Amino acid sequence: MLTDYFISHGLSFFASGWMQFGAAFGTAFFLMLICGRPFIRAMHAWQKRGQPISENVPDSHRKKAGTPTMGGLLIVAAILAGSVLFMPLHSNLPGWIALLSLVMFAALGFADDYKKVSSQSVKAANGLTPLMRLVIEGVFVVVLAYLINLTMPPYIPEYSLAIGSGIILPLGFLYYVFAYFVICGGANATNITDGLDGMLSKLYMPVLLVLVVALYGATRIGFMDTVMFLPTVSGLYAVLGAAFGAVLGFLWFNAKPASIFMGDVGSLALGGFMGTVSMLLKSEIIMGVAAGMMVLILLSSFIQTMCFKFTRKMTGTGRRVFLRAPLHHHFEELGWAETKIVDRFFIMSILFSGLALALLKFA
Repeated sequence: MLTDYFISHGLSFFASGWMQFGAAFGTAFFLMLICGRPFIRAMHAWQKRGQPISENVPDSHRKKAGTPTMGGLLIVAAILAGSVLFMPLHSNLPGWIALLSLVMFAALGFADDYKKVSSQSVKAANGLTPLMRLVIEGVFVVVLAYLINLTMPPYIPEYSLAIGSGIILPLGFLYYVFAYFVICGGANATNITDGLDGMLSKLYMPVLLVLVVALYGATRIGFMDTVMFLPTVSGLYAVLGAAFGAVLGFLWFNAKPASIFMGDVGSLALGGFMGTVSMLLKSEIIMGVAAGMMVLILLSSFIQTMCFKFTRKMTGTGRRVFLRAPLHHHFEELGWAETKIVDRFFIMSILFSGLALALLKFA
């Protein structure tokens, strides 16, 4: 909106990508700070007893009962506001696709959160079943993958995977399978990571930084030999800036002790958004490296479940690899303080993101 005005009046500095990023960041961040406390009070009044606490968590989590959830609604609203105000509204299909992904996964998460809060139960029967959620996510991915393919320039084959800027692998139908792993994998990784106060926000921001660097490389010829030149994605500057500002602003209220939880509406939205942006930038592998800590958390839950089912079938008694899954609960059972786990996982996220940046520049 404002960017279109600046472009039409020849104010190139204000229409630049970094100006869009900064303006959207500031807008989303201050919206979170200004609206955060009234939003928390509204959620308290509406939800009464707050988010139900799962039985599959350490006993220390019981004291969090009554904390309201669905803080992701405010995150999504701040991202939408910052993006629409400062991104180009015309000829910006990538920007709209990223926001579409955000809204679709937020809607799915809201449905899950609403059923849990209204029933005061975290059992699958009272929310969306895992199978139901995976099917709905699959429908989202088909739509998003088709639209993402439309944004690719003519010199990139349809439905292809780019490894750096020199290797392009046409995938055909497998492109949709690949997109499912990237987008749904991102959504479920962030969803499972959101288990301790402030953790998802802290682990998410280094990954966002990597995506911003990949975006800069994709819109500057010669800046990075390993990044595909994609001039159409320049409209993502405002979108990523708004996401950065909203997540940082949410951390103000979600840091321990959390005044509000993000909920599935936020964690699924941010994960689906992350995967979608990485596909728009042809940086899926780089994003996977940057999100390495989230991937490990997701894998810990998968390994625990598979090991338990396999050993129960073979021996009659299910055995566990971890004291408790996901990974952060394992360390809680070992006696680590919640803040120590969050800070150390944050350090690991920075290291994984540093590795991703090195691969961007030198791979």
